Amino acid sequence: MLWNPADFPPLPLTAREFQPADLPAGLMSTPAEQLFPQARDAEAALAGFLLLSGHWDLSHQVSQEIPTREGSYWHAIAHRIEPDYGNSGYWFRRVGDHPIFATLHAKASALLSSSTIGWRLKNTWDPHLFLMWCEKANTLSETEKRQMACQIQRLECDLLFSWCALKIKDL
Repeated sequence: MLWNPADFPPLPLTAREFQPADLPAGLMSTPAEQLFPQARDAEAALAGFLLLSGHWDLSHQVSQEIPTREGSYWHAIAHRIEPDYGNSGYWFRRVGDHPIFATLHAKASALLSSSTIGWRLKNTWDPHLFLMWCEKANTLSETEKRQMACQIQRLECDLLFSWCALKIKDL
């Protein structure tokens, strides 16, 4: 099976805002390698699919069992969304530098360039800076920052899902 990230609903910033979509019958009993036969990391693709389809809790359960950098990345995102920012930071440190960071940085820069919210990226993608922005967006009632954080988070998840689910040389 192949899913397109564009098919998924908007991705909220916190777990309490998730509205899970119906999962395909038998999804959780089907091996990830069967669901994502061309995947770079099938288990991580499943964690991403679950998160993108609104199943934050299932995504967290799957991602915490994956010993790869991609598993740590989905786990970090799950804790950022929980929100448990300290735990998320720990998992982002385990991720280190990830191949999607350059593309994510470029796309987030493009979004921010037309924004007036005042967020400025560093020269490279910094998941800890974005984590801080998400925390502030969740504690303040600044709708523009919250919407921007949601847009960037969605970009991040779409890129990571594509990286895990497909064997693409360049994103």
